[in-house]
Amino acid sequence: MFPFLKTIAQSLRRGPVTRRYPREARAPIAGSRGHVVNDPDACVYCGLCARRCPAGALAVTRDPKTWTLDPYRCIVCAYCVDVCPKKSLRMEPSHVRRD
Repeated sequence: MFPFLKTIAQSLRRGPVTRRYPREARAPIAGSRGHVVNDPDACVYCGLCARRCPAGALAVTRDPKTWTLDPYRCIVCAYCVDVCPKKSLRMEPSHVRRD
């Protein structure tokens, strides 16, 4: 019983080890790619990003002008960002999606 009291006293003196999520957001990790973000005003819906995606996570249609990304299929390789002719795609370093 006494070893537990020692551990409790140390924990009370030190304070919490963890972050108070979601009030305290974690800073993006250096070198992290995060997720793909599209600027629909700059996009011409050419479909090059969808053809270049190795995972098939992108779907682009010209007629109704839709661009969709399946986040569960995306492998965050950034090939779509590299091939975009209008640079409407970018990699956002945070992992919190704001759609």
